[in-house]
Amino acid sequence: MVEILAITIFILAIAAILLGVKVIFRKGGTFSSMHIHDSRAMRDRGIHCVMEQDREQRSRKWRVSEKSALTK
Repeated sequence: MVEILAITIFILAIAAILLGVKVIFRKGGTFSSMHIHDSRAMRDRGIHCVMEQDREQRSRKWRVSEKSALTK
């Protein structure tokens, strides 16, 4: 049981070090942003985050009222 725990801790430590290589060994290294709005490829394709899409939809002049949408 102790061997399994030691192996598990060792594997987790190696994984944490490998995940942090860029941050640990580069001067001023940071993790890359995972937000859609920070990705140039996503912006080029016209893909926005959900919050931006919601804001765009709410700002449109024509809206379907919730009541009429539920009755159909």
